[in-house]
Amino acid sequence: MATKEGTWGYRERFGDAFGRTYFRRFGPGVASSIGVGTYLGDATEAADGRYRAALTAAFDSGVNLVDTAINYRCQRSERVVGEALSEADADRDEVVVATKGGFVPFDGERPDDPGAYVRDEFVRTGVVEASDLARGSHAVSPEFLDEMLDRSLSNLGLDSVDLYYVHNPETQLEARSREAVYDQLEAAFETLERRRADGDIGAYGVATWDAFRVPRDHDRYLSLPEVISRAESAADAVGTDDAGLAAIQLPFNVSMADAFTVEAHAHPTEAGDVSALWYAHEAGLDVVTSATLGQGELAGGLPSAVDAELSGDTAAQRAVNFARSAPGVKTALVGMGSADHVAENVAAGTFDPLGARAFDAVFE
Repeated sequence: MATKEGTWGYRERFGDAFGRTYFRRFGPGVASSIGVGTYLGDATEAADGRYRAALTAAFDSGVNLVDTAINYRCQRSERVVGEALSEADADRDEVVVATKGGFVPFDGERPDDPGAYVRDEFVRTGVVEASDLARGSHAVSPEFLDEMLDRSLSNLGLDSVDLYYVHNPETQLEARSREAVYDQLEAAFETLERRRADGDIGAYGVATWDAFRVPRDHDRYLSLPEVISRAESAADAVGTDDAGLAAIQLPFNVSMADAFTVEAHAHPTEAGDVSALWYAHEAGLDVVTSATLGQGELAGGLPSAVDAELSGDTAAQRAVNFARSAPGVKTALVGMGSADHVAENVAAGTFDPLGARAFDAVFE
């Protein structure tokens, strides 16, 4: 598991190569404000090889946070993360490893009949109840998450992960009420509190796409204050000293800045609502952003007014630095499917992000 001593030692080795605030406090230690995402890419051996080279290069050049999920590239992303960790010069206690559970994963490749695969491999074997599935492919039941965490640890070749996310819980809103989803999350959190007590995870979080950045009346909205409250209740039920909910993940970039601009979460002491980024920061949650490059679209260019305010030699670097500049953000995830991508993306960290006033001015 990543440790305070290990991550600070990593910072000491690489910190002088980067701009100010490149390394930021994260969990018990520090993490690079640019992290490696592993979502995109084909489920092929060729893509595995490119990822393995990219991940190893990233770990050995100043990136010490990697984000994956059991369903990414049919479990191949988790497996290649584990391989890269064993090949890199960086020690395990220097690297923050995050993965997720929620979507039913395929194994190695997409089956010809996904529905039959889910029934045969997950429902009929008792891994998940059919009634717990939303859209036929998503579940957050305690039994399912327990099994997925075990499989993730096996895929990664690790005894523990630093951060385990419940993956896109808003998917469950397509099958049940919002209150029922909060109840599901509380039950999931109880399971993760037990796994944290057992040393299998360092902390847990909630990774979302829509939930925390949409207005209250949106059909995929979830309240961040309520989610935090359910984590506190779960910790009380299990008997842990404090809740293990430590982070949230959501998309954030120039074109998807809703986590900063949409005020949909009740202020803890005053009337009115605040943004997800504001609330998470005040609640002490680490914020990790996804879709930093808009799945590649922003590498071709940013709106001119924003672009002019950012530092970086390329549009991709400036897009990365926009996400790193958002208040409360600890790490911006960037897909790095080849070693060529690593050099450009890591170099973004040699430039300083925007200050708070300059970032605010972009939205005026």
